[in-house]
Amino acid sequence: MSGRSTVRIGMAEQDDEYPDRLFSLSEANHLIPSLEEHLSAVKKGKSVLVHTKDEIKKASQNAQFGGGSFVAPHYISALEQINDNLQKIQELGVLVKDVEMGLCDFPYLHEGRVVYLCWKLGESKVGWWHEVHSGYASRQPISGDQC
Repeated sequence: MSGRSTVRIGMAEQDDEYPDRLFSLSEANHLIPSLEEHLSAVKKGKSVLVHTKDEIKKASQNAQFGGGSFVAPHYISALEQINDNLQKIQELGVLVKDVEMGLCDFPYLHEGRVVYLCWKLGESKVGWWHEVHSGYASRQPISGDQC
């Protein structure tokens, strides 16, 4: 065994020790406006799913009888919106850890090891970091000498 660990994130695999991309603090902060846009679209899509789920459930139960639903196009559009925006974030190399919180991690090289710079929707800049195998609860403020 190589000692490298791989964590599944959604449908993609992310290698903790050797991510596809490493970020500087400046690069991570530069992406915040784009992340805010994508995460807001994801949350909007999720809201549509929540508001249409009962109608979709009824339509699904009646599908064998040729049932349908007037909300189905909205439901499908919301699914596509969520998928498209999460995919765009993933293509940036950013890891979405919690959609509801808008919690994102940026792989960062710190003292010879990969750690995560940590940001969540509503924060004006990336101001936190944590070890790869810990999470949000263990995040620590970034000090000037760390980044």
